Amino acid sequence: MLITMSDKEIQRLAVLQDVRDHRITQVRAAEILNLSTRQITRLLQKLNQDGVSGMAHASRGQPGHRRHDVLLKSECLSIISEHLLGFGPTLAHEKLSSMFGLHIPVETVRRWMTANDLWIPRSKRLKRPYQPRYNRDCFGELIQIDGSYHDWFEGRASKCCLLVYIDDATGKLLHLRFCEAETTFDYGFVAQRFEMQSAPN
Repeated sequence: MLITMSDKEIQRLAVLQDVRDHRITQVRAAEILNLSTRQITRLLQKLNQDGVSGMAHASRGQPGHRRHDVLLKSECLSIISEHLLGFGPTLAHEKLSSMFGLHIPVETVRRWMTANDLWIPRSKRLKRPYQPRYNRDCFGELIQIDGSYHDWFEGRASKCCLLVYIDDATGKLLHLRFCEAETTFDYGFVAQRFEMQSAPN
């Protein structure tokens, strides 16, 4: 029979064997393992009675006390796949509690959903490819407008907004306008001037 032991349990076994072989005293063993001499005596009795397997934790390999029932897990996953598909773990947890009376911790719901491909963690999602927008081919086809607040006059006047009109195809600056704020009125004023300049005679 294969016995799995932790490093702490292996160290404890080695010290207890030294006590049995009279290489160290129980008092010294208690100091090494940071236990009382009564605990050392009890461990020696367990070692003599059960052998090496007595040193392994009794609950190792057994399901934990907080482990959820398999049927409960199956019921939750069935409800999520039928009624809550597309919900994230937090919202699914809330709906399971409020609508179905199943009070499962949100992290447990997240773990179950992830393991059953009902939820993909953000860190594992594929990044959405973005199609680059290429510049237009012809001058005047698209004009980009932007406003930038700055101390343009270096303290000689109050801060203001610079409206910039740029041709997308050539990158040429078409118009610059200083204004107090980036408003619809100022954008409309410049747009009206463009219309007047481009209107046929």
